[in-house]
Amino acid sequence: MRYLFDELCLDTSRRELRRRGEPVHVEPQVFDLLEFLVSNRDRLVTRDDLIASVWDGRIVSESALASRINAARAAVGDDGERQRVIKTIPRKGFRFIAEMSEEASSVREPPGISIALPDKPSIAVLPFADLSGEPGQGYLVDGIVEWIITGLCRIRSL
Repeated sequence: MRYLFDELCLDTSRRELRRRGEPVHVEPQVFDLLEFLVSNRDRLVTRDDLIASVWDGRIVSESALASRINAARAAVGDDGERQRVIKTIPRKGFRFIAEMSEEASSVREPPGISIALPDKPSIAVLPFADLSGEPGQGYLVDGIVEWIITGLCRIRSL
């Protein structure tokens, strides 16, 4: 399902959030929170609802919940002052209040293209992104990728 609001598209089948076609980085848990709020936009979502759905019932501190709500607001261009997308109802819960439309996702292969599967299992290791923000730490990310590739090369069945 694709949810369209403001200049954003929340594509649940691809697990992507896009603004004007460009991807917006969101952590998986923040994406789950957004998806839950959007799919329940017709009602008030309580703290317990979020914990049951997003955190699978694990114990979560108020600060962790507030941090994820703030991250979700930042991802959609909202903040705690304006609350034009995610509204907090004090001591009650949250509501997704932005005007939106929805459409079915269309994840299809182009016609005439068939993908041939190999005879044996295969795996691809993509480069990791350095999210530390510290200059000079890129070598660590590259090293981990090389270490994984080297380990996989030792498995003859791949």
